[in-house]
Amino acid sequence: MSDDTSLKAQLRAEMTASMKAGNKERTGTLRLLMAAVMAEEKSGDTAVELDDAGVQAVLKRQLKQRSESIEAYRDGGREEQAAAEEAEAEIISEFLPAAMSDEELEAKVSAALTAGGFAEMSQMGAAMKAVMAELGGDADGKKVSALVRSALS
Repeated sequence: MSDDTSLKAQLRAEMTASMKAGNKERTGTLRLLMAAVMAEEKSGDTAVELDDAGVQAVLKRQLKQRSESIEAYRDGGREEQAAAEEAEAEIISEFLPAAMSDEELEAKVSAALTAGGFAEMSQMGAAMKAVMAELGGDADGKKVSALVRSALS
C-alpha cells in the first residue's frame, strides 16, 4: 500500500514539512514515529508494509508509552520531562482517530454486556473478551476493565 493518502505517507509528509519549518521538537517526534513504524515493518521473518490499521496500532502503542512516562515523571516530581512527553503525545494524537467519549464508552460496554448476557463477576474474563472485541481496540483497556467490573459487581 503505497498511495499518498496512507497514514505512513502523512507522517512522512508532516516530518518533511516540520523539517523545512525548523520545528525541531515536532521533527524529532515524527522521526521517532517513523522509526517505530519501520521497525515494526522489519520485525518478524519477512519485511511487510503496514497498512493504516497497522500504523495506527504502532501509534497507539507509542501514545500509551507516553502516557505511562508522563505518569511516572509526575510521580517522580519531574514536571519538565512530563511536559515534553505530553507535547509528544499531542503530536501522536493528531494522527489517531478521536477517542470515544466516556458516555459513548459506557453505552457500548453496557450494550455488549447485555448482548452477551453477562451479569456475574465470575464472567469477567469472557465479558472483557466480548467487550474488547465489540470495541475493536478503540478504547483504553484499563477504562473498559473498570467499567465491566463495576457493571458486573
